[in-house]
Amino acid sequence: MARFELKLPKMGESVAEATITSWLKEVGDTIEMDEPVLEIATDKVDSEVPSEVDGKLVERLFELDDVVQVGQTIAIIETEGEGETEDADSTETSEVSEPKVVEEAAARIEQEITSSTSSDNNYADSDSFYSPLVKNIAKQEGISLDELESISGTGKGGRVTKNDILAYVEDKKAGKVTATSSNPSTPAAPASHSAAPKQAPVAAPVSVNGGDEIMEMSRMGKLISHHMVASVQTSAHVQSFIECDVTNIWNWRKKNKDAFKQREGENLTFTPIFMEAVAQAIKEFPMINISVDGDKIIKRKNINLGMAAALPDGNLIVPVIKNADQLNLVGMAKSVNDLANRARTGKLKPDDTQGGTYTVTNVGTFGSIMGTPIINQPQVAILALGAIRKVPAVVETPDGDFIGIRMKMFLSHSYDHRVVNGALGGQFVQRVAQLLEGFDPDRTI
Repeated sequence: MARFELKLPKMGESVAEATITSWLKEVGDTIEMDEPVLEIATDKVDSEVPSEVDGKLVERLFELDDVVQVGQTIAIIETEGEGETEDADSTETSEVSEPKVVEEAAARIEQEITSSTSSDNNYADSDSFYSPLVKNIAKQEGISLDELESISGTGKGGRVTKNDILAYVEDKKAGKVTATSSNPSTPAAPASHSAAPKQAPVAAPVSVNGGDEIMEMSRMGKLISHHMVASVQTSAHVQSFIECDVTNIWNWRKKNKDAFKQREGENLTFTPIFMEAVAQAIKEFPMINISVDGDKIIKRKNINLGMAAALPDGNLIVPVIKNADQLNLVGMAKSVNDLANRARTGKLKPDDTQGGTYTVTNVGTFGSIMGTPIINQPQVAILALGAIRKVPAVVETPDGDFIGIRMKMFLSHSYDHRVVNGALGGQFVQRVAQLLEGFDPDRTI
């Protein structure tokens, strides 16, 4: 028999690790090629790791909630084939040495972290288990053992996961938690000190009645919660609103959607038309396509449009259309449909949600005529598309004005007032409206 090492595959340029959320196969189970063995999760995307061979699962090297680095061996699969010609000694040595190597590597990491941590922050003194990654983050952020033990873990058995400690670090920096210290040698502040200590904001107590149902937030729900709170605490949100006449777009799509479907095999929705206009406006106002790093501004070269999409469980995810300004309408439609379909079926890859420089969210899908979306950090702006409504409106013509029935919608632009002033934020959304209203009703595709 031959032994095949199932490794954590590369999942995108910016993804270096993943958390094991579920084992789909038990030791001893038979596995077919391309059959999922386990489920993993990065910061936003859940995905499956399939087997690359036919065989039997003989060893699992990680448990639930363990954090695995890209390229690490996750499991051992026993296969039939040329490996049968290996001698018994070689096979036996391999079976013994591989788990031993893993154990030694884990022990070495543990020892390095423990030895490099001061006695005041000696996490090894705790009766609780903390992964090397969690300990390393705690060490880098100056989190004491007392603080670490006070964190409520969401992992298996209440274990503190990477997301738990990162959320704690965010709350600590935002002043939402008061740091404690296990260092007895730290002198107390003099009683006569004139400055009163800052009090961390305390959440209002929540009363629970007998008929109330208490539900645990999902992993993604917790991530979204922390991400949204962090965004509001980071950026100075301000909004601009504009009403837009999209009658030409409405009529054009109605006339061409069936032919487009027959020719391209794709549905022609409004979203790619709106995305095309946004990409064009960003080219004209490139200072919307930036990020903030301390006192520095990073002007993005590529225009990568995030597209907020609803998941079956009610959460939102933001897949990214890379280099959106380089796509024609057909290419944009195919990209939009592909990302939306894979988001709904849970088939997005981690790289599909990385690298966005500007985000568009369609609140009109849920019947809202407008919204005030929260900026998707580290971006500095986000556009909300309201519902398209049939309304009476003043129509201007060379022969005079009259009241007509038009298809209109609101565009809501949220932007970071630290770096985007009202003029730029307002001019940008005005330009998007102009591009949509100026859509050519005789356009061919």
